[in-house]
Amino acid sequence: MLAKRIIPCLDVKNGRNVRGVRFSADRDAGDPVELAARYDAEGADELVFYDITASAEGRAIVMDLVREVSEKVFIPLTVGGGIRTFEDVRYILKTGADKVSINSAHVHTPEIINQSAESFGSQCIVGAVDVLRRPEVDGEVPAWEIYINGGRKATGIDALEWVEELVDRGAGELVLNSIDADGTREGYDLALNQEVARRVRVPIVASGGAGNLDHIHEVLTVGEASAALAASIFHFQQYSIPEVKDFLRQRGVVVRQ
Repeated sequence: MLAKRIIPCLDVKNGRNVRGVRFSADRDAGDPVELAARYDAEGADELVFYDITASAEGRAIVMDLVREVSEKVFIPLTVGGGIRTFEDVRYILKTGADKVSINSAHVHTPEIINQSAESFGSQCIVGAVDVLRRPEVDGEVPAWEIYINGGRKATGIDALEWVEELVDRGAGELVLNSIDADGTREGYDLALNQEVARRVRVPIVASGGAGNLDHIHEVLTVGEASAALAASIFHFQQYSIPEVKDFLRQRGVVVRQ
């Protein structure tokens, strides 16, 4: 059985780590470099760094800050935000990232997934999606829509169909960012994670909604996610990485040391 992963997420804006509710990013959550060092020391399995306004502002990712973070951690680092071209992917990997998380760009130019996976290997390419639940209709199964530009722009694309295409194109991992659940601390979207996990054969990273230890346990078991990504509960020291892992071990979930 593969061990489940616990992954803190840095959402960076203007050089600071920020948090909010449903992508609002209106609360300062600390220095990203200091937080990265703490999570590495605590035993996080990986670390995600998102430049959350780069795509919406049409600019490149803040690479100087990425370098600083990469120098502080010895765990896998995933970087995303503002990626538009294959050359952006190449540059980020050369700068110190282990994986590149591609979001808005795979909607504009899906071929970026194919080209990147063929050049660097699927294990380096993460397909990240920001999704919002569509209004439910009686008798119909839940549906979700892909949003881009940091959750600001609807695309009309069905999320479940799109993640299948991303995997077919070569994405080796998926990050499912639930806009509905983001920052609410009311739990992950379990149905979303279940549906995607049953459609694809790559690791699923659940994102959005972690508020307590039970939420993380639920998404890794009931939600069938391979990893739980969380932000606020770690940034504001509600829980530490060791506390989360101990809780999961006591309930029979296999996690890394």
